[in-house]
Amino acid sequence: MDITKDIQPMTTFRNHSAEIMRHLKDTGRPVILTVNGRAAAVVQDADAYQRLLDLAADASAAEGIRQGLDDMENARTRSAQAVLGAIRADYGIPR
Repeated sequence: MDITKDIQPMTTFRNHSAEIMRHLKDTGRPVILTVNGRAAAVVQDADAYQRLLDLAADASAAEGIRQGLDDMENARTRSAQAVLGAIRADYGIPR
């Protein structure tokens, strides 16, 4: 991050939005917009945002797998037959 270019007042963004949009596309880095000297918003290129979403999805899937493996190692699982039996019992579904 280059704080001289990647942190800008909201008024600068309003007055120079095309230039800032080019900066986003060229660098791939987000721009932090400030109001009264405090961070108020983050603007980023659509491709960079999609990459961020993809990384978050991958991390979420990996964490889900890790938790499932941990549950298996620590015997915190039930068989499909037991789960289906509980569902049948809860909803009065005959076999």
